Amino acid sequence: MNAYEAKLNGPLHGLLQWEAWDRLADALRGETAARWHVVMAGADAPAEPLSPHVLALLLDEIGALLRKDHQESYLGIVYVDDPDSPSLIKIYDPNNLGSSCGSIGYKIEAGWVLSLDRPSTLVSAVPLPGNRRRWWQALQQRLIPTAQ
Repeated sequence: MNAYEAKLNGPLHGLLQWEAWDRLADALRGETAARWHVVMAGADAPAEPLSPHVLALLLDEIGALLRKDHQESYLGIVYVDDPDSPSLIKIYDPNNLGSSCGSIGYKIEAGWVLSLDRPSTLVSAVPLPGNRRRWWQALQQRLIPTAQ
C-alpha cells in the first residue's frame, strides 16, 4: 500500500460546518496550491497536480455544487486526514451518499479526492451517473485551457 492509499483508507476527520469547508478551501489556495491532484470516482487519475489557478476554480465549482446539492445546515460530507495540515481530502457526492448503516451491500466511494500524493483511479461499485460525468467533463474542458 502506498502513501496515498494509506491516507485514503486511514482515519479521517469530518468537516461538520460549512464554515470549515470555506476555511479549508481558502487554505488550499495558499502555499500548497501548486501541489494538489484531484480525481473523481470513475475517472482516470491525473498524472500531474493542478495549477494554483485551476485548483482555485475547481474549489469554487465543487463548493458551489455542494451548496446546491447538499442543502443542509451542516456539511458532514467532506473529510480530511489532518484538519490543520491536510494532505488528503475526501468529498462525497451529495447525490450518491448511499446508506450510512452499510445495508446497501457495498462501500460508497468519495466523489472526489484531493491529494498532495499522486492518486490512483477511484473505482466505484456503482456507475457514475451521467449528469455527474457530464458536469466533470464540462468542468475539465473549461479548466484545461486555463491550465495551459
